[in-house]
Amino acid sequence: MKAAVNRPLSPHLQVYRPQLTSVLSIGHRATGIILCFGAVALSAWLISLALGEQMFNGYTGLLNTLIGKVFMLGWLFSFFYHLCNGVRHLCWDAGYGYEITQVYQSGWMVVLVAFGMTIGALISAG
Repeated sequence: MKAAVNRPLSPHLQVYRPQLTSVLSIGHRATGIILCFGAVALSAWLISLALGEQMFNGYTGLLNTLIGKVFMLGWLFSFFYHLCNGVRHLCWDAGYGYEITQVYQSGWMVVLVAFGMTIGALISAG
């Protein structure tokens, strides 16, 4: 009887070189997951508001720590990236932007606009 060969049965992600399109696709899924965690955090913030001043101040204090600020920055970028990439997908649904050069241009545009919107939101928030 032959010994079992320890290898994947089909091509795995590790054999492919990352391309902009694949990275943006994975990023869209990842930002969707991050947005779900942000929705839970927002709900917890609203619940702490309903539970009284002491709970609200405690939760707000948690968000003002370095970890809280990093989480909020990541959530803010995730929001804008997911929004911009969603608009890109709507354009594709309408039949625009299927040429490979347009796909790469719109991909870089999504990243740049998401960074710009994140920085703009941070500046406007003070």
